[in-house]
Amino acid sequence: MFYKKYVKNIIDFILSVVGLIVLSPVFLLLIICIKCDSKGPILFKQRRIGKGKSEFYIFKFRTMKIDTPKDTPTHLLTDPDIYITKVGKLMRKTSLDELPQILNILKGEMSIIGPRPCLWNQYDLIAERDKYGANDIYPGLTGWAQINGRDELPIEVKAMLDGEYVEKISFGMDVKCFLGTIVSVIKSNGVVEGGTGRSEYKEIAATNEQMVSTDQKIGG
Repeated sequence: MFYKKYVKNIIDFILSVVGLIVLSPVFLLLIICIKCDSKGPILFKQRRIGKGKSEFYIFKFRTMKIDTPKDTPTHLLTDPDIYITKVGKLMRKTSLDELPQILNILKGEMSIIGPRPCLWNQYDLIAERDKYGANDIYPGLTGWAQINGRDELPIEVKAMLDGEYVEKISFGMDVKCFLGTIVSVIKSNGVVEGGTGRSEYKEIAATNEQMVSTDQKIGG
């Protein structure tokens, strides 16, 4: 509890300041590449759900063209490749587009580790997270669900993993998520630019639904 309430926030602030300074040359290079690659702003802002289901605007480097449908998760677009820019493909594959969220952390809207902030209109995910208390903590730049499937995860499994993180919040758990993120980024694990999740995760979700259905029948 002490770590969750005090230490975690201090670590977030210190690492974000250091990260902003150390990564400033990377920021500059990406800004130049974005402006040379396509028309539009450098940063992309989008309404997301934060702690206590309050809304805030998340910052990302723009990876898509300005005529892309708004407030639609990329993996739900029929043909996302036609909207993603050349530089955007590289940034999304390496998660470099997420770096501006350091500003969200400094503003006190996010944490380094936590459930990924969902879109304001992802009502099903928001409701599912309510079951596990995952809407009661700050969303993160990366998290437990991110290193266990990312875009491939069905909503039920993603919320379940977010709930598992809530139960196990500790310095050790955060370090595990941080190191796991580095490995996932290097391997480009869990990145899906269209379509739905991987079959093994769907099977988990289907099994959970079947168990709930069976329990309901037994209970009358």
